[in-house]
Amino acid sequence: MAVDIVKIMTDIESKPPIEELLRIMARLRDPNGGCPWDIEQDFKSIAPYTLEEAYEVADAIERQDMDNLKEELGDLLLQVVFHSQMAAEQKLFTFEDVVQAINHKLVSRHPHVFGDETAKNADDVLQIWNAAKDREKETSAKSRESLPSSVLDDIPVNFPSLMRAQKISKRAAKLGFEWQKTEDVIDKIIEELNEFRAEIHSGDQQKQAEELGDVFFTIVNLGRRLDIDCDGAMRTCNEKFYRRFSGMERDIEADGRKMKDLSSDEWEAYWQRQKDRERIS
Repeated sequence: MAVDIVKIMTDIESKPPIEELLRIMARLRDPNGGCPWDIEQDFKSIAPYTLEEAYEVADAIERQDMDNLKEELGDLLLQVVFHSQMAAEQKLFTFEDVVQAINHKLVSRHPHVFGDETAKNADDVLQIWNAAKDREKETSAKSRESLPSSVLDDIPVNFPSLMRAQKISKRAAKLGFEWQKTEDVIDKIIEELNEFRAEIHSGDQQKQAEELGDVFFTIVNLGRRLDIDCDGAMRTCNEKFYRRFSGMERDIEADGRKMKDLSSDEWEAYWQRQKDRERIS
């Protein structure tokens, strides 16, 4: 039997959109007549899709594609609904619980809006926000049967590596494990690079990887001290390289050349051409 999409969409649009989304998700997960793929999923299997959708939202923002952003935000909302539906089936929590929790968090972390505190600028707001987070973590820790073994335990291990490194180092610095000056971090980067260089000649790939990781981590600390989002900076750098390299490909093809035949100096000349174009534009 053919599916009457028009009738289905008309029925959907007659109800509040969020209610219909919740109903659709429940139907997809229904063991009696639902979607076999959706029914088979669990929190762990869906988690990679949640991360992927978050990155696609960030990508649409980076490209300033608002039509695509609207679509990607819908896909990300679906992830919240999907997880909430699975939780409701196990009687853990519901979508309404999720919404109520974020409502409460937003009010409690904005006492300068909903309470008596005052914030004159964005820096004041961040201080108030972080103080509220600290109070919530302290209360949460006291409510558990045992305290975490480390103050770093609540930083998710599945965060992108650059993001997790920045959050780990920020937490440690907040407790006093910090360089005195930004120049000290730059000196440390040079020190780590020299240690990495020494391992290049050792032939021990495991040690090379370890030393390279130390270089990355120290660079992330430099970004943190300068209040730079390292993960975002890396995304921007990737896009810049893509833009320049694809521009070189077009130029090389227009010149009737083959990439494999280019010398190092010729590659550099094509690269500089892309950089010059960006300066002019």
